[in-house]
Amino acid sequence: MAETLLPPFAGFGLGMRPPHYAAYLSGEAPVDFVEIISENFMGHGGRPLHTLDKVREIYPVAMHGVSMSIGSADGLKADYLARLKRLADRIEPIWVSDHLCWTGIDGFNSHDLLPLPYTQEALDMACANIGLAQDLLDRPMLIENPSSYISFADDSMPEWDFLAELTRRTGCYLLLDINNVFVSATNHGFDPLAYLDAIPADRVRQIHLAGHSAGRDGLLIDTHDHPVPDPVWALYAKVIRRFGEVAVMIERDDDIPPLEELLGELELARRLAVSSESLAA
Repeated sequence: MAETLLPPFAGFGLGMRPPHYAAYLSGEAPVDFVEIISENFMGHGGRPLHTLDKVREIYPVAMHGVSMSIGSADGLKADYLARLKRLADRIEPIWVSDHLCWTGIDGFNSHDLLPLPYTQEALDMACANIGLAQDLLDRPMLIENPSSYISFADDSMPEWDFLAELTRRTGCYLLLDINNVFVSATNHGFDPLAYLDAIPADRVRQIHLAGHSAGRDGLLIDTHDHPVPDPVWALYAKVIRRFGEVAVMIERDDDIPPLEELLGELELARRLAVSSESLAA
C-alpha cells in the first residue's frame, strides 16, 4: 500500500467496556470518541456487535487490537486479518491499532503481549508484517509501544529508534502509551523524557494513559487496574504539547470503576492539555 496520510483526530475518549455500555448507547457519556478491543467484536455477530453498531451511530470509534502478533516469526494469520477487515469496513473507525509484540507460536496464543528483541532482524520482520496488514486492511495502522520487563543481550538499538524506523519504513503511525514509557523507564533505568523527545512527533496519532501495579523487586507491571498515577500525569503534562492534535484516552481494563470516576480522569487530561497550550502561548 502506498503511504496514506492519516489525518489527526483531536479529542478525549474512554474504552468501551460492558459496565458502561448503557451510557454510550444513550449518548450521555461526554466523550469525543470510544475505543474498543477489536477482538471482542470479531465473532459472528450477536449482541456485542449490535451494541457497537448503535454506539457507532453516536461516537467515533477507534479499534485497538491485542492479537495481531505483529512481531511473530510465524507471520500474520490470514483469517484474523480477514475478520479484522470485515469489522473495520463495517464501522469505519478513526483508525486501527495494535501492539509492537508477539502473542504466540505454532497456533498457540499466550494472550499476553510478549517482547521483541530490538535487532535488525526483528525490525525487518515487524516491518514486513505491518506492511502486509496495511495492504490487506487498505488503511495505515497505529502501533503501540509496549511495556517492558526484560531486555535482550542482542538488542542493537533502543526502543525509540526501533519505533522511529518502523514508521519510516512502513508509513505506519504510533499510539504512544505514556504509562508504558514510564513503566519501561522505571524497570530499565532510562530517562522517559529522552525517550519521548526521540519519538517522531508527526507520527503520533493517539495517546494512552493508564495505571500500573508494583511487582516484586520494584518492578512495575502495566495492569490497567488503577487510576493514572501522579508520575504518569506529570510526564503527560510535560510532553503533550509536543504532539499537537492527538486523541487522548484513559485505559481501564480491570477493577473498572463507575463511569464518573473515569470521566474525572479524562477531565484532568483535558485540563493539563489546555494548561500546556497556555504556557506555550
